[in-house]
Amino acid sequence: MHMKTIQSLSVLLGFTLVLWSCSSTPAPLNPSTPSLSFPINEETCLEGTSINDSQSSLEFRWNAAQNAESYRLDIKNLSTNQKESFNTSGTSYSATLLTGTPYSWNITAVGEEGSEPASSVSWKFYLAGTGITNYTPFPSELLAPRSGSSVTPIDGNITLTWNGSDVDGDLDYYELYLDTADATTLLQQVNAEGPTTALIVAVENSTTYSWKVIAVDADGNKSNSGVYSFLTN
Repeated sequence: MHMKTIQSLSVLLGFTLVLWSCSSTPAPLNPSTPSLSFPINEETCLEGTSINDSQSSLEFRWNAAQNAESYRLDIKNLSTNQKESFNTSGTSYSATLLTGTPYSWNITAVGEEGSEPASSVSWKFYLAGTGITNYTPFPSELLAPRSGSSVTPIDGNITLTWNGSDVDGDLDYYELYLDTADATTLLQQVNAEGPTTALIVAVENSTTYSWKVIAVDADGNKSNSGVYSFLTN
């Protein structure tokens, strides 16, 4: 066989082996979705270890996710909307938090490089505070319209939807604020009859609105959802 032919075959064979080697590299496995264990959703957490009059150390726990190499714990103070994140290779982490304060938390499982992380659902709780016998409602979660979204009125109306809950089970009513400025105008009072409330309201076309919900319990404790804004088409 001609020497050039042999060399060409060698180059082709080497190139084929390189392609086969690259194509046979398995794709990284995505981690499964972690499941939360503690603190329990929508309950008052009594298990924190007191540090001082206003702070306690609380151990967060979750179940292991397949193909996870590490986890990110995200904790959000629902009163201030301040968020903290912590990384760990285990399935528990102790964080120092303010007592008598509502929080939400979730876990993100992180796999090997090139894989897609997986985030759990979000749970919320109150960290017990000394001398507190009744807790304010959790800040309501505004579901629709979402902040910054556009909505098309039907016959001059849209539907506002939100979630509300209270660890004491004595959520009484909501104050709904809606206007074209800063959500300081009380539109109406709405009885709290279930976890999700939907209310039809009249609006104008091509207008920017701001809205918020104040949740009120039987003892008069109040929590503020924060302000969302949306545009009508």
